[in-house]
Amino acid sequence: MTTATPDDATLRDKGYAEDGSGRILLIACGALAREILDLRAANGWDHLDLTCLPAILHNTPEKITPAVRQAVEKARGDYARIYVVYGDCGTGGGLAAACAEMGVEMVPGPHCYSFFEGNAAFAAREECTAFYLTDFLVRQFEAFVWRPLGLDRHPELREMYFGNYETLVYQAQTDDPALTERARDCAARLGLAFERRMTGYGDLGATLASWAESGTARG
Repeated sequence: MTTATPDDATLRDKGYAEDGSGRILLIACGALAREILDLRAANGWDHLDLTCLPAILHNTPEKITPAVRQAVEKARGDYARIYVVYGDCGTGGGLAAACAEMGVEMVPGPHCYSFFEGNAAFAAREECTAFYLTDFLVRQFEAFVWRPLGLDRHPELREMYFGNYETLVYQAQTDDPALTERARDCAARLGLAFERRMTGYGDLGATLASWAESGTARG
């Protein structure tokens, strides 16, 4: 089974796929590949295979649902159980409806910021002036935030985009001082206060554990 993780640029633009030797398939966002593989290795979930769609789909969320649908249909003949590792992610309920129609389960929650912190805890905060980054987004800040918003060419747009935000919240999945400093620099570049929360994997870990256990119980 393939265990090496592609670099972030590959995950962002091309996704990731394994050889189909496991009994359960996870179809996930490329922004979650490292976390899923780390959880799988730490827990010995060798019966889980992973296919990741390009993380860059988040820049055009209307494309997420058809891409997931295509991936599920392609894999149906090879796996008895398929799970989708996405939240709603801007699909307006479209992804949940498609998953229900196809009979596959997805991670509960509106987006990864919520399930990394824990959906209940995130909802209770009601933070409307916080801008969130995860480990992946800190590493991919230029590609997902700075350049797509045109801030590399027009820094004067910063106030228009971020004038109503107050804090950049870095949800850390790993305890990496270098990533923390990069996140702090992102906050400074956006003119925001900085807060680091060590969330770990949150509800993602619990959800994957439940799915992995279903495979060992039945498989």
